[in-house]
Amino acid sequence: MSDDCICQFVIFGATGDLASRKLLPALYHLQCAGQLPEPLQITAFARRPWDDTGWREFLMEQLDNFAGPMNEEHFNAFAQRFHYLQGELHDPEAYAELARRLTKEGAGRPDRAIIYLAIRPVDFLTVVSRLSAAGFDRDGDYRIVIEKPFGTDLESAIQLNEQIHRHFREEQIYRIDHYLGKEIVQNLLVFRFANLPIESVWNRNHIDHVQITVAEELGVESRAAYYDEAGALRDMVQNHLMQILTLVAMEPPPSLEADALRDEKVKVLRSIRPISRNAIHAHAIRAQYGPGMIGNDHVPGYADEPGVAPSSVTETFAAVKFFIDNWRWRGVPFYLRTGKRMPHKLSSVSIRFRHTPQALFRATPIERIEPNWILLSLEPESLKVELQIKEPGLEIRTRTTQLNASYRKDGERELDAYEALLLDVLEGDKALFIRFDEVEWAWRVVDPILKAWSQESDYIITYPSGSWGPDESTRIFDKEDQSWRNQL
Repeated sequence: MSDDCICQFVIFGATGDLASRKLLPALYHLQCAGQLPEPLQITAFARRPWDDTGWREFLMEQLDNFAGPMNEEHFNAFAQRFHYLQGELHDPEAYAELARRLTKEGAGRPDRAIIYLAIRPVDFLTVVSRLSAAGFDRDGDYRIVIEKPFGTDLESAIQLNEQIHRHFREEQIYRIDHYLGKEIVQNLLVFRFANLPIESVWNRNHIDHVQITVAEELGVESRAAYYDEAGALRDMVQNHLMQILTLVAMEPPPSLEADALRDEKVKVLRSIRPISRNAIHAHAIRAQYGPGMIGNDHVPGYADEPGVAPSSVTETFAAVKFFIDNWRWRGVPFYLRTGKRMPHKLSSVSIRFRHTPQALFRATPIERIEPNWILLSLEPESLKVELQIKEPGLEIRTRTTQLNASYRKDGERELDAYEALLLDVLEGDKALFIRFDEVEWAWRVVDPILKAWSQESDYIITYPSGSWGPDESTRIFDKEDQSWRNQL
């Protein structure tokens, strides 16, 4: 660990779903790997009436559920780092007690700390203002980690940012998007910029279109209260998918320093062609899952899920077409798609190349040469290239073969995205965290779509659970030979 590493870690919402499923297992795995600094102390802030013993029992239960097989020695060392603080998010005295715990004797303000807001977005400002009043402020050495969503539209995002900046500086704020912590997303940069043959064809002269898909088998589950207000466009497209788009489309940065990398991502977002009001339906489609089959199980439609209003028109599927008007990508469509209750989980970037520009094989049995693809799977992680080769035999016929460029060897453990990002927070590395101008320009891109959909409050098309979404999603394609890539 560098000298910049902070050794006090505070988790607000420590008993919540995010902490249980992601944050605590990631920290535990870092403990097992010897990656946590030895003096790191963790304060779990939540409202349940526990002491440290009660927290330890809860911690063991959650790690048993979500962290896989546990090692007793590692768990004991991990649990010793924790102290539990009972408190309500709105109670100033709880923050005063937190400050006392994190203040060395005679110090004027709490020690330098990482403060992770694993809480509802509606509570962000409450916690930030209470922290500032208790002595955690812009003049200290504090890192505030904020989960998405950052705002609900452009206006609310700008207001939220201004209010947070009253208490903390931009360099103190770590806006986290766990997709950026996935190794395959980072490997995309290496694949592009460390391989000359790849980078030389990564442009409008060779690429026909790009598809970015995040599909889930799951429905809304227990997130109805949040999801029915958000929908797929806010929940997935504005953040996760747009971030992946920027990494696919960005120019080579002068270095891998945080601001150099993020400057290039912002240039991509600023170059996305605005969608006019009368062109929304040609560029974007929304839909909602109805009843259907997932595997052998019959599942209800979204409107029949607990906590969802029967008349809800919240989209659980969104497909959008963007154009990036710059020298590299002019005229190349980027298709972004996300949906719930799909046939299987799929997180992928599929890049299709143009057809070869000659009719060399028209006098042969080959009726059609299939295009080449680059296929990146985010989960499970893999990277493949599809090429055409001749079939064995006397006649000239082709078949598709895949070159597997996956980098993980047998036995190598996949690093969880949260593990990677938590290490970066501890080190003070912001390269994989989102700067506010990225947030702002992503909202500028999707805001016209949100406003148009908000005026269509009486009807939404549906698709059967277990399908790949509505048939109408194909209307956003530019060419007849373009179709969704559902398999890798």
